[in-house]
Amino acid sequence: MNMPSFHLFLGSLIAFTHCLGLASLNAASKTPGKPNIVLIMTDDQGWGQTGYYNHPVLKTPNLDAMAADGLRFDRFYAAAPSCSPTRASVLTGRNANRTGAKSHGSALYLQEKTLAQALQRDGYTTGHFGKWHLNGTIGPGVPLFGDDKHNPGAFGFEEWLSVTNYFDLDPIMSRKGEFVELKGDSSAIIVDAALDFMKKAVEEDKPFLAVIWDGSPHSPSVASEEDKAAFENLSERSKNHYGELVAFDRAVGVLRAGLRELGVAENTIVWFNSDNGGLGNIKPDTVGGLKGFKGSVWEGGIRVPGIVEWPAVIKPRITDYPASTMDIFPTIAEILDLPDTVFVKPIDGISLNPLFKGKQEKRATPVFFRHGSQCALIDNEMKLHTSKLNREEFELFNLKEDPSEANNIAKAHPELFEQMKTRFLEWSATVDASIEGRDYPEGRVLPLDTYAQRHKWVNDDRYKPFFEEWRDRPEYAKDINKSAPKKKAKK
Repeated sequence: MNMPSFHLFLGSLIAFTHCLGLASLNAASKTPGKPNIVLIMTDDQGWGQTGYYNHPVLKTPNLDAMAADGLRFDRFYAAAPSCSPTRASVLTGRNANRTGAKSHGSALYLQEKTLAQALQRDGYTTGHFGKWHLNGTIGPGVPLFGDDKHNPGAFGFEEWLSVTNYFDLDPIMSRKGEFVELKGDSSAIIVDAALDFMKKAVEEDKPFLAVIWDGSPHSPSVASEEDKAAFENLSERSKNHYGELVAFDRAVGVLRAGLRELGVAENTIVWFNSDNGGLGNIKPDTVGGLKGFKGSVWEGGIRVPGIVEWPAVIKPRITDYPASTMDIFPTIAEILDLPDTVFVKPIDGISLNPLFKGKQEKRATPVFFRHGSQCALIDNEMKLHTSKLNREEFELFNLKEDPSEANNIAKAHPELFEQMKTRFLEWSATVDASIEGRDYPEGRVLPLDTYAQRHKWVNDDRYKPFFEEWRDRPEYAKDINKSAPKKKAKK
């Protein structure tokens, strides 16, 4: 055999062996087993703010691709019209009033049982990346302390790179209690950190749960000049808002590509949604023409973008099945055949696993909402609504025929109206019992420690040693200078 022929043979053999290795790797990645789980949530992204809903100025090619490849929910609901309650619902499968996190910034009770804890016991490695907002602290996102009794680690997350609330360019975050100053776009930072976490899990042959809670596009938004460029005709507020969504969409593309590069995309559930409806002070419209905005239980306040991608199981399609963030934990629990002891009961969500497999057309159990005095019950196309629970002034809408909630049809359907009203009030009574702590073995809610009681970050004495260091940071300057004005130098 002459030398050129030998080199050609050797090169062919190496190429064949490499292809065989890749084939083995791909075959291994498709071997049935526990799915990896990635939960992505944006902060204040409205239902209409995606390219696939034909937004007039915003392009979201990566969300569009995800929607085309997965199950696109045209009626996905945040469990509440504000952030902390929805986050609590994801982790517990329960209406947030039951869990302590009933309002913006409220702490999640330590007596709750979470998705992360359940999966950790089931052999998963668990990580949280981004906004937390379940430890009682309000104001701009500040890094969490390692000894905070309500940090992500307290609820089952082994790894975490987190802040209390929203965060923007070049944030200071907490890596399991260590404060780290990071450079770059916030969406890119947390997705990169999550991918590092996933890579380690794959190398250790462990299934993973990665919760990626973005701070975008929460106000005050701060986007890069490059990401604002497409919105030159908008106000500065709207430019930054939409620019942050551009950066988020780009990070989604990085995440999906990363899963493919790791060889785990086929059996990874990627679940995307926003934490509540869009904002009313951003133009163009954020809610796709729906009624209401963040803070209300009208459709514009609670209906959000929702996509689930799971190539091994879900066939690409669009559904108008009403689903909510309360369904996430029950769905995953059924997929993994977890015992019902993983929940504090009652739970308010249901499993969507039959829907994932194409076997479910109508929702058997309504979706309930209670946010202060604002309440709703959604039973497939019908919606019961009130803004004044104490007065029991309810309205009835057919969302299929009247998605803008303009025509109250309660008088035209008195029997149905009374049935739905009765059902809501019965459910609401169970929430009242939960608020009193009857769901817990102790029969009561255990007292929160001082730092878990709802408070502004700037009034938290643990942060005061950082005031001078952070005084010139745009996200903290206003609070610090108001709370502790800089002393004027003596002449």
